[in-house]
Amino acid sequence: MVKEIERAGIPVVHVCTVTPISMTVGANRIVPAVAIPYPLGNPALSEAEEKELRRKILNTALSALETEIDGQTIFEVK
Repeated sequence: MVKEIERAGIPVVHVCTVTPISMTVGANRIVPAVAIPYPLGNPALSEAEEKELRRKILNTALSALETEIDGQTIFEVK
């Protein structure tokens, strides 16, 4: 589905916990998530720390949407 949406000219970011699977299915913009049971969070963190983590993942995904790429690219969350 990701490839079809991009073929229509709409950039897509795949936020995932297992990046090799994203590579296999052909996602072009990949943002690693935290863990399979909690892809966009970490219950071991305080509420404020978890909010910051989520913000970083989202900002990385938005930045990936704006970035011109040539082939599959993994965008590391900073």
